[in-house]
Amino acid sequence: MKLKSWIQAARLRTLPLSLSGIIVGSFAAYQYGFWDATIFSLAMLTTLFLQVLSNFANDLGDSYKGADNEHRVGPKRAIQSGAISQKEMIIGTIIMAICSLLTAIPLIIIGTAQMPASVLWTYVVLAMLCILAAITYTVGKKAYGYNGMGDVMVFIFFGLVGVLGVFSLYTKQFDYSMVGLAIGVGLLSVAVLNLNNMRDHENDKAVNKITLVVSMGFNTAKIYHTLLIIGSFVGFVISFWLNEWWFSMLSLLPFVLLIKHLATVWQTKIPQSLDPELKKVALSTFFISILFLISSFL
Repeated sequence: MKLKSWIQAARLRTLPLSLSGIIVGSFAAYQYGFWDATIFSLAMLTTLFLQVLSNFANDLGDSYKGADNEHRVGPKRAIQSGAISQKEMIIGTIIMAICSLLTAIPLIIIGTAQMPASVLWTYVVLAMLCILAAITYTVGKKAYGYNGMGDVMVFIFFGLVGVLGVFSLYTKQFDYSMVGLAIGVGLLSVAVLNLNNMRDHENDKAVNKITLVVSMGFNTAKIYHTLLIIGSFVGFVISFWLNEWWFSMLSLLPFVLLIKHLATVWQTKIPQSLDPELKKVALSTFFISILFLISSFL
């Protein structure tokens, strides 16, 4: 069935990670005494559409560049398998871009009400940049995913924009004590990408996809990965400490699993065997956000 192929192309397992920043930013605002169900719903929908847009565009871009070949590890891509044609994926990508705008625009209008017009236009620009970033990760001659910039962009959009952006829509202000939360979510999101790139680095190098892992090497990437996990933990702890959110420390429990995960990464000699670890880090990040949500009511 075509519907099943589109659902697979949407890569549902990537969606919880994309929602983590919105959940953390939203319930940080809740702990400050701010809440708006409409903002929360629209932010969640916009993020979901952007993630699916990114997944469709990634499928499309990698198919053009030859990265999706018989040597690639992980779930087979839609275009690679022949389930969806490149032309159909272009249409799907356009539709998801439109859906992202249809939820982002009312989100911005509602979230920036009673704020200066300059703030509204700043968010409009951010929304357009989010859509552009989702597409150009692998699409285009200067796709940043092929030039070692994927980690930076993931940190910016999953961490800084996701957490700080949505927090400001509720509270109408910026708070430096939220930066640690943004760093925490952002670095864990980068860790998922790093694992993906570690797993695929041999094939990426063969097709001239120059990720950070290809540049630094597999063993150095293990050190980088460890620093990402540790940095994330420190970021969360600093924000919790600054705000005296002691119950929120409970949301750090998944880091116990992440320590075990790091041991697995260090013991790994075959890159392809890292594939199951992606899900562990992505779900750990999501569980941290859910535990943070729960702690907001304690």
